[in-house]
Amino acid sequence: MSQGKAFDAVVIGAGVFGAWTAWHLAKRKQRVLLLDAYGAAHSRASSGGESRIIRMSYGPDEIYTRWSRNSLAQWKELFAAAGENLFHQTGVLWLAGENDPTLRESVKTLGRCEVKYELMERAELEKRYPQVNFADIAQGLLEPESGALLARRAVACVVQDALRHGVEFAIEHVNQPTGAKALSQITTASGRTISAGQFVFACGAWLGKVFPEILKSRIFPTRQEVFFFGPPSGDARFAPPELPTWLFQADDVYAWIRTHNREWLAQRARNGRGSTWRVDSQR
Repeated sequence: MSQGKAFDAVVIGAGVFGAWTAWHLAKRKQRVLLLDAYGAAHSRASSGGESRIIRMSYGPDEIYTRWSRNSLAQWKELFAAAGENLFHQTGVLWLAGENDPTLRESVKTLGRCEVKYELMERAELEKRYPQVNFADIAQGLLEPESGALLARRAVACVVQDALRHGVEFAIEHVNQPTGAKALSQITTASGRTISAGQFVFACGAWLGKVFPEILKSRIFPTRQEVFFFGPPSGDARFAPPELPTWLFQADDVYAWIRTHNREWLAQRARNGRGSTWRVDSQR
């Protein structure tokens, strides 16, 4: 990277938002530099980790359903062009108790957005998935075209494709901007000064640290613990297609991921906020 080179745009943060932003800018023939302090989709980032669920059900919030549907189409297009299989169409099964308002509103939203779904009562769930104990479950909402995205590898795939479109990428810690005027340049911890027409700060949990005056009181990073486990060897009852990715509303979230040795493992996480966490913590 040239010390004096000017860019049309510099994107700080190579997570899912930053990577796709750089990709789209490059497709528009912009000269783009993408920076990240630790690398693309690193272990500290919310875009890191093995998998993320892509689903269309968000209760009455139709804008999220439409965003998710458009996002999945772009992911599929990228993976097809890159020759990567980083989305697994496992289906996503929402489980809910009696008269759950979120599930009820999700059905209405999916209908308006013409998203394929199947609503099942408990008797049908027990018939189709006899390996599952459906105690306290009244209904299930299956999205057959949703599934799990291999998150870390998918973001890395976006960055690699962005590089092919002319984006420059560097691992650099960007110093906190100062002053009230519009930015024309930034500096890095290594001593570089980088000029650009526009700067995009896609720093996720770090935004409160980068812009403390306006965001410190609004962004509160928390720690979420994720666990991986698998069934006994030879037991295929809990892997797709026998069982889709499934979620229990307001409680546990399970996503099936496929490892490099083609083994299916379940990823479990709690839905909700964890404990407060320093984003640059080493532990």
